[in-house]
Amino acid sequence: MHYSERHARLKLILGEEGLEKLYGSRVVVLGLGGVGSAAAEALARGGVGHLVVLDRDVVDESNINRQALAFTSTIGKVKADVMAGMIREISPECEVTAVKAYLDKDDIDGVLGTFPRPDYVLDCIDTISQKLAIAHWCAERHIPLLSSMGAANKLDPARLRFANIKRTLNCPMSRVIRLQSIKRGIRGLEVLFSDEVAFKVDNPAARTKGETLGSMSYMPPIMGQMLAGKAIRRLAGLEPFPTPPRLARAH
Repeated sequence: MHYSERHARLKLILGEEGLEKLYGSRVVVLGLGGVGSAAAEALARGGVGHLVVLDRDVVDESNINRQALAFTSTIGKVKADVMAGMIREISPECEVTAVKAYLDKDDIDGVLGTFPRPDYVLDCIDTISQKLAIAHWCAERHIPLLSSMGAANKLDPARLRFANIKRTLNCPMSRVIRLQSIKRGIRGLEVLFSDEVAFKVDNPAARTKGETLGSMSYMPPIMGQMLAGKAIRRLAGLEPFPTPPRLARAH
């Protein structure tokens, strides 16, 4: 690979060998909201050479407070396409595949199985049934996975932690994922979660979750940066990979 000036600061830390490892790596980012769009951007800036970015939605005005791809000029545009355009602007050498698709929890392989085997999957989707299906798919194939948990109504980024799902607390999404992982025999799921007690939104007239689940401008992007940072360090050889998620043996 020919290293340009855009890689100079990376090379100081990673060296040529680390950069080569990153350039040869393939990462799938599932969900391009506040967490996923920040993660994809950081991976592109960090030298990852192959990215698959997937989301079913278009940019909405309400996304602008927290999503890296959301601007007045991108409202109404397909998130995956906007993200791919950003990645190409950041890193023209990066091979990026943009996918506008819904991940059916009963047919995850129908989408993810169409791509070459990834070196890492970052799950930034906020639907529990899909998160569990993604974890099961990765566990079956022994593919490294990092899964983001809930950031709604959380305020303090210093309370973010990487942990096995068994060691999470004060996170409603983690609680459900933890219980369902046990039932489904999914072991070794690594997540990023906040141990902060969530801020309570007082809205007696609320009829939907969207009217009680707020999001700070900085929390989801910081989570995305942390996910990308963990993946980059491991892919570059600066940190060891943990054992990928696995399925418990049937008795």
